[in-house]
Amino acid sequence: MKTILVAGAAGFIGCNFVRLALERGYRVLALDALTYAGHRENLEGLSENFELVVGDIRDAALVKNLLTQHRPSALLNFAAETHVDRSIAGPLVFVETNVLGTANLLVQSLEYWQSQKDFRYLQVSTDEVYGSLGETGKFRENTPVDPRSPYSASKTAADHLVQAWNHTYGLPTVITRCSNNYGPYQYPEKLIPHMISCALAGQPLPVYGDGKNIRDWIHVADHCAGILLALEKGKTGSVYCLGGNSERRNIDLVRTLCAELDRLQPKTQGSYADQITFVKDRPGHDQRYAIDDSLARKELGFLPGHEFSSGLNATIRWYLENQQWQAQVQKGKR
Repeated sequence: MKTILVAGAAGFIGCNFVRLALERGYRVLALDALTYAGHRENLEGLSENFELVVGDIRDAALVKNLLTQHRPSALLNFAAETHVDRSIAGPLVFVETNVLGTANLLVQSLEYWQSQKDFRYLQVSTDEVYGSLGETGKFRENTPVDPRSPYSASKTAADHLVQAWNHTYGLPTVITRCSNNYGPYQYPEKLIPHMISCALAGQPLPVYGDGKNIRDWIHVADHCAGILLALEKGKTGSVYCLGGNSERRNIDLVRTLCAELDRLQPKTQGSYADQITFVKDRPGHDQRYAIDDSLARKELGFLPGHEFSSGLNATIRWYLENQQWQAQVQKGKR
């Protein structure tokens, strides 16, 4: 049984990946600082072949000890500050976690790899490193990076470090870049769970600008399956783009979500869509994201299995059935 070290395992994408890895027969050593977006609740019930270590990816001694003691065959870095609004309000923490944290993981990974060689480092990145698209075209692996926010700039810097460690030192690395994720366990500051939370609370549903910004959506389970394929089959030094081929304007997504809530948990009067409120646009708001995942399909056999409408319906149902989880994580409980 192979052991893998998963940094950021208690976050949204990380906890979904941990579940998949355990199902596929891996032993998972999880590392997470349990900040506001990482929660023990996300990993409840995972006892067999799983261990959670609470700690920071910037802690050199801790990371070195975990590598030398547990001898993992791979380190996957999901750990990151990810919310664009938070990065605009407080950019330095994004630099500290996303850049310095990644640098520490790379330094420790290189030393470990040089001692035993059977090892791979995988960096989980984002399509936001590419900037903004016009009305046509899609992001590919070789699209020039053009980050527009402190968040995407910090993720771009981290990617550059990963590629530098591969080119300079030969460290076996792979980078994955995904489109917008949705699904269970997503912290309620993100668009879909935030809208569900506001709708059920009778609060305004805030939509930036005119709501015409476009995002490509991928179910978190499909994203995690792509990451595992990249880990197992990806070419060393490569980047793989993982998308859902499900572009939606933000306003259309919110209206669809409201219609589903109207059907699943109707209000006494009116529609949840009555709560939609347009607010001042986010500074530097990217207009459109879309992923060309043809390389991942060709080289990895990547094939998303979730159709967006049914996936969104299942996601809404999950949040309706897990409102206690939502209340706990929003209170900051660990």
